[in-house]
Amino acid sequence: MANILVVDDELGIRDLLSEILNDEGHSVDLAENATQARTARVGNTYDLVLLDIWMPDTDGVSLLKEWATAGTLTMPVIMMSGHATIDTAVEATRIGAFSFLEKPITLQKLLKAVEQGLARNAAHPTAPAAAAPAPAHAPVDTTFAQAPAVATVAVTADAGPHAHQGFDLDRPLREARDGFEKAYFEFHLAREGGSMTRVAEKTGLERTHLYRKLRQLGVDLGRGKRG
Repeated sequence: MANILVVDDELGIRDLLSEILNDEGHSVDLAENATQARTARVGNTYDLVLLDIWMPDTDGVSLLKEWATAGTLTMPVIMMSGHATIDTAVEATRIGAFSFLEKPITLQKLLKAVEQGLARNAAHPTAPAAAAPAPAHAPVDTTFAQAPAVATVAVTADAGPHAHQGFDLDRPLREARDGFEKAYFEFHLAREGGSMTRVAEKTGLERTHLYRKLRQLGVDLGRGKRG
């Protein structure tokens, strides 16, 4: 869907953001410092950049100012930090940052900020970020399109909330429970068209926990999308 650059010196954050954004269908490049970010920016065109403020070589605000001065700030930049002050966030917005995310970054805030930034970029594909308003906390429509889907897992085709589940109960509790949970998640994946975002909302799990749970149960993450 979009080409996104993630710039952060923490490996765990880079990997987590990359995993989430890739699952949303985006192409993600990673940079662990400003030097790598400059190289990536020269060789590629990005629809959005997630930029950490505190980095060992050049801080994110300085890199943002560098891009703005050079006239290459043609994409929305979302700043990230766990220690920045309000003044720092205001300065970054004044330079041209689209919005600001405070660490630890929650899944919902990340996806809302990315969605909002890409929407701005689609409306103004060549305009620098400073030319557009930067509402860091602007309200975002969180309504998701609910496309009809037919569950093809171990439930009846017209499964409702009280549908009969054909599970073999003559098994140890752990196996029976794992079988139920696998069918449960496969059902929701099929119904939500493979969208991990909507499945997380439906099941009430944090997305990272949901990923671990699905892998533990051996759920095919591509099953819902193929359906």
